[in-house]
This record gives sequence, structure tokens and C-alpha cells, in this order.
Amino acid sequence: MRLTQLRSFHAVATSGSFTAAARSLHVSQPTITTQVGQLETLYGVELFHRMGRRAVPTEMGERLLGLSRQMFDLEAEAVQLLRESGELRTGHLRVAAVGPSHVTRMLVSFNQCYPGIKVSVSTGNSQEVLARLANYSADVGVLAQVAQDSRFVSVPYSEHAVAISCSAQHRFAQRRSISIRELEGERLILREQGSTTRKAIETALQAAGVRPEVVMEIASREIIREAVLQNVGIAAVSEVEYVPGPGLRAVRLNDATVRTYAHVVCLAERQEGALVRAFIRCAQQGRPQAP
Repeated sequence: MRLTQLRSFHAVATSGSFTAAARSLHVSQPTITTQVGQLETLYGVELFHRMGRRAVPTEMGERLLGLSRQMFDLEAEAVQLLRESGELRTGHLRVAAVGPSHVTRMLVSFNQCYPGIKVSVSTGNSQEVLARLANYSADVGVLAQVAQDSRFVSVPYSEHAVAISCSAQHRFAQRRSISIRELEGERLILREQGSTTRKAIETALQAAGVRPEVVMEIASREIIREAVLQNVGIAAVSEVEYVPGPGLRAVRLNDATVRTYAHVVCLAERQEGALVRAFIRCAQQGRPQAP
């Protein structure tokens, strides 16, 4: 059985005549007659009682009509789903990010533009984000560094200064800024290896010939914040990720350019996808001005 034969049958059964069915399908009446006749001959059944210009479904025709109605209703739903998805009125976007600081603003901007799109967000380190993009479990990623991999394309989003976070009891607490050389010998809490904030401060310290005392390496932003609050040491933190609170201070470096960045990343082969392009466009439109 061909779908065109079933479609012709359905049109006749719902319109009540071969002529009306031909008009609805924009084909000739003999074409409809031939296709319905082929269907009846193929299975040895009678689908219509021909009553002059009218065509009334037989008992078998009524049973087949019940099935064809379900099929073509589902087809209409599929067409509507695809049309709405293409117009970005429905769909599902999966975002992987290294942290909430940068991606939250992007999500707000995207939701304002496309409120009908469901968005799910997962977090992880840079390697995990790239892995999710590579295995298609995420559509776009938000990273603090450009992926040096030809499989991916990166779009700059923002840049932020790195400050020194300290407790209110620390000697830096009453200062608005300090020299990077004042970090010599200071008890320093570092992020884990691979952190872009860690890489930025280590590069600046090395360039200045400054050697602090590294007392801890911690992967969690929240634990670092608590350790600083307890005056275990000081920490470098991107200003966009700094969470102010009682007992905490953020002090800028006045003689060193230390920055972190945010990029929107996707697989090169998927950069022309409608959802991916829409997210990148919204991110760029809502991008904060560089300091």
C-alpha cells in the first residue's frame, strides 16, 4: 500500500465524493478514482458504496477511516511541531557551563527572546563541557577559555578583572587596591589545575617575580569562599564570580592586568543550527560592555 493511495481514500471518505477529494488534494478526479481502485484491488476489499456522485464508506471503509484519521492527525501534529521548532516557538536547548556566573545572564536574554524554548543547564569543568558538546549531550557550552580544537568554534562574550578576596581581618581589608608585589609571601588559596582564574593569577605572579605561599588547592568556589572567610588565606577571584558578604572584602590589583574571559562554544558542524545560532545571537546582544 502506498501512502498516496491511503491519502486518496481518506480524502474521499471525509469529503463524501471523489470529485471533492480531488479538489482537496489538487489532483484530477481520475487519479483519485485510480488510487482508491488500486487499494481495493490490492487487498480484495470494497471500501465505498458508489451512490451516484456520492461515496459512502463500507463497514471496512469505516474501520480503515478510523485508522487513517489517526495517521493523518499525527502527521499534522508532526508538521506543526517541525514548523514551530523551525520558528523557535518550541524546542529544547541544552547548555553546559563551567559555572553560573556568565551563563545566567545569557539564559535570561535567551528566555526573553524565545520563551517557548525549554532550556536545561549542566555544569562541569572545561573538559566536561567540551565532552558534552562532542557527544551531542549539550548544544552549546559556556567556557572561560577558547577551546584549542578545530572541532569547536568559540564566540567571545565578556572579560572580567581578577581581584583578591580576603577576610575582613586581613591587612588588605581596608585597602581599595594593592600592588601585585604585596602578595609576596602571602598565604594563597588556589583553584584546581586547569582553572582559568588560577592560570591568570599564576601568570601575573610569575611575570612580576612574586612568590606567595600556596596553602591550599580547592576546586569548589564555595569552599574557597569559606576558607577565605575564616582567614585561612587569600584567593584570586574573577570579579563576576565574587559573592560579597559580611566578613569578606575584594581588593583590586593596581599594577597588573589579570583577567578572565567567557566564550560561547559549540561544535563547528552545529553552528548553523537554528537553536545554536539563536542562543549565540542573544548572548551577543546582551553582552556586557568591556571594562
